Amino acid sequence: MPPDTVSPLSNPRLAALDNLANLATRPGADDIRALFAADPARAAQFTVSLDDLSIDFSKTSITAEVLAALHGLARSSSLNLFRDRLFDGAAVNATEGRAAMHMALRDGPQAGFTAVLPGGRDNASQIASAELARMHAFVSAVHEGIIRSTTGAVFTHVLAIGIGGSDLGPAMVSEALTMAHGARLDVRYISNVDGTYFAAATRGLDPATTLIVVASKTFVTQETAENARAARAWLTASLGEAAVAQHFVALSTNAPAVAAFGIPVERMFGFRDWVGGRFSLWSPVGLSIALAAGWDKFADLLRGAAAMDSHFRSAPFAVNLPVLLALVGIWHTHAWGCRTHCVLAYDDRLRRFPAFLQQLEMESNGKSTGLDGLPVPHATCPVLFGEPGTNAQHSFMQLVHQGTQMIPVDFILAANPDHDRPEAHRILAAHAFAQSEALLRGKSLTEVEQEMAAKGASATEIAAIAPHRVFPGNRPSVTILQARLDAFSLGRLIALYEHKVAVQGWLWGINSFDQWGVELGKALASSLLPDLNPGAEDGAHDGSTSALIRRFRSLRGET
Repeated sequence: MPPDTVSPLSNPRLAALDNLANLATRPGADDIRALFAADPARAAQFTVSLDDLSIDFSKTSITAEVLAALHGLARSSSLNLFRDRLFDGAAVNATEGRAAMHMALRDGPQAGFTAVLPGGRDNASQIASAELARMHAFVSAVHEGIIRSTTGAVFTHVLAIGIGGSDLGPAMVSEALTMAHGARLDVRYISNVDGTYFAAATRGLDPATTLIVVASKTFVTQETAENARAARAWLTASLGEAAVAQHFVALSTNAPAVAAFGIPVERMFGFRDWVGGRFSLWSPVGLSIALAAGWDKFADLLRGAAAMDSHFRSAPFAVNLPVLLALVGIWHTHAWGCRTHCVLAYDDRLRRFPAFLQQLEMESNGKSTGLDGLPVPHATCPVLFGEPGTNAQHSFMQLVHQGTQMIPVDFILAANPDHDRPEAHRILAAHAFAQSEALLRGKSLTEVEQEMAAKGASATEIAAIAPHRVFPGNRPSVTILQARLDAFSLGRLIALYEHKVAVQGWLWGINSFDQWGVELGKALASSLLPDLNPGAEDGAHDGSTSALIRRFRSLRGET
């Protein structure tokens, strides 16, 4: 770590976190209703905006004093220096000695971003722009029918194979950008190695009109490699081995493995080690997005993210959307002990957004070891879940309203729909706002009793039923509102959460850009696989795993 950078694990940072916890112990510190009673216009003070995008965090227990303490945490952690180092291309991924310069993918060569790699430094902006230009040329050629299948047919479908960051982001964005008006090409995503998934994804597809895109940095990720082999067999069974070179595209950095598979170098699009998997949809990993939605929308997606990058990089922390969203989350996690967080997008085009955020947030900040190599002495990332509104209102929102734990909620809504049913959109918006208001207001026992009595309920019925209809209220939420959901605003929204995650990781004193926790299970799966073969000897496993392997083989008749 550079000598001019204060460690986020310093005593001032821990003292600032302790101060937040102390503020939460004050009598009435969780009474959000009282804050509105004292200041009905508090939304004006606790709403921040960037053009048409606003974040209203007034329905939380944050006061001016709490907000000052949160900014004190940012100062004591030298968040400004971390932000500078992030955009300067420093090795903020300390355990791997790499930059996290995905921002270079969305701001053109003029940005001048450079990035640290083990053993050197890249001109990130020029490298990213050159690869994006290759992508643009390829996508245009496919859409214009210049690049065709081995039979001469125009491609109509894409089979996109990947997992994790090579699947969740592209699949989410493709669906969001094509649901309303259709796709240029029909893209089907395959991530799960379950053969049922592959069979369903390829059902009804014609190999002669299907382009197959394999996204894997190493090109040896077990699940992706197996699905790529299955796709190869599916294609060649119909069109022969010669079709592989014409129908496959690789998004990878492993040129030898790609060549061995039979994919020519001009069909390989690469990206550098300063692009992490869960931050990679802006890179060639997003090729399937451009094939589905068109290059113009992909370019708008990049522009929207770049707009948020510029805001995050330059805006004072007092009006900085990613910083404030991160600080609100830390207030709930650290001061109030919230271990879960809910995201409700009131737009069906964003139905996979919570799944995308699950990887972005929990893989980034699901850490218990600090940057100093010692155990982190406080909570870090909460468990994230979500569904589209209004569906969630008829499932898990019961728990959020009346359960025993406080679960902060992010409500996401666009003011203008992308369809011709304005009344339906008003109903949707009414539900979004009503849910946040209900979480705030709740309903007291006295209110329930009076309401039941007014409807003629007997005293006996009121005594028996009223307690079950009480809502505690004072449950926090944030509302993110923008004019519309299009490619630009979606890119901006995703980048908002990307930067929020990086800020929280730094303030918690952890590395948001590695993911060692996913490696152990992958390594064990590879070593365990031979033990599942018929007649295999028991491997060196714990007693439960060995018994499960034997029972698995028995159920298959392979003892």
